[in-house]
Amino acid sequence: MADRHVDHLLIGGGIAAASAAAALRELSAGGSVLLVGRELDAPYHRPPATKGYLQGRLSKPEALVHPEGWWAEHDVELLTRTSVTALDPAARTATLSTKETVTFDTALVATGAMVRRLTLPGTELDGLHYVRALMNVDLLKRDLAAAEAEHVVLVGGSYLGCEVAASLTVLGLRCTVLMMEEEPMERGFGPAVGRHVRSVLEAHGVTVRGGVDVAGFAGGERIERVLLAGGEELEADAVVAGVGATPDVMLARRAGLTLGDLGGVACDAGLRTSAEGVWAAGDMCEYHSVLHGRAVRIEHEDVAARQGAHAARAMLGADVPYTEVPYFWTDLADWMSLEHLGAARDWVREEREGGPGIGPFAVRYLDRDGRLVAALSVDGGGDLEAARAELAARAGAAR
Repeated sequence: MADRHVDHLLIGGGIAAASAAAALRELSAGGSVLLVGRELDAPYHRPPATKGYLQGRLSKPEALVHPEGWWAEHDVELLTRTSVTALDPAARTATLSTKETVTFDTALVATGAMVRRLTLPGTELDGLHYVRALMNVDLLKRDLAAAEAEHVVLVGGSYLGCEVAASLTVLGLRCTVLMMEEEPMERGFGPAVGRHVRSVLEAHGVTVRGGVDVAGFAGGERIERVLLAGGEELEADAVVAGVGATPDVMLARRAGLTLGDLGGVACDAGLRTSAEGVWAAGDMCEYHSVLHGRAVRIEHEDVAARQGAHAARAMLGADVPYTEVPYFWTDLADWMSLEHLGAARDWVREEREGGPGIGPFAVRYLDRDGRLVAALSVDGGGDLEAARAELAARAGAAR
């Protein structure tokens, strides 16, 4: 027999579940709402981890999705430092790490993603860091101070590695970015934008090296050198690895939910999983996108927030596809900003408005039929809202 019953169970301590909780209350949903998250803190925004929080400009309370008193004021029960260890969708029962058993009417699985760790010689040494949570930032800053670090090597040229490099440079450290691709961020935005990102980083003192394969790390008790595949060695006081993330589907797999080819929890266009009464949102949600015409899984905060709100409406009976245009943004200190729409897997042609090195500019990414599949605004260039409308019209036409 279950210990208690809740109307809506939200599994995960990130922005997807927090947005679902807010949407449930904004829609005047009655009944009980329980959010269970293994994180130490209440749900918070993750982008500041590599930006304002790392730079010391933003405090932990300022990073929270909802103010501390919001949960009690809106009658949403929040359990931090607690995991759902078992989920039985057929019986609509969840077992918590506290050994409590909870039955539910509807559930949202929003367990996010786990950092992808390097499997190289020397990764057991001290001084190797991954930044995904605010706690990781606290550990990084304490370690850098204790080691009196001067030079930090970033492994990975995606937005995370570039953001951390920019923030640590602002803090007075010397940074080197190593990546397998030739230019930073080129996988998402193309080589031309990548060259511009490189130029901005280098103009502020960051060393950027593309086409580099890291073979391992060496040192005494902590990392002292980064070993490259060609035999070269770079001195380093610390290393921050940003080599992607993997969807956290451990609970979903144990629960028997269908998983998709992209590694996430397979969902229909409305974010419903293979189990009746259970939805998914956020980094581990692999849904059929009417915008893209295929299954997609997107790891961006704005997408997670919007999916959480959509799932909440579905939990209350709405039955419509999720059609929001994916949006992503990044800042490199106060050096440059990028906003991106679309999450295109590939494109065949780029149209630029303005150009790198001469102020704000924009890029339109087109498919073989000349249709817009993504858009990028650099430092506010272009008309991003017009691009959003164009992409949204495609989603509407596909419905």
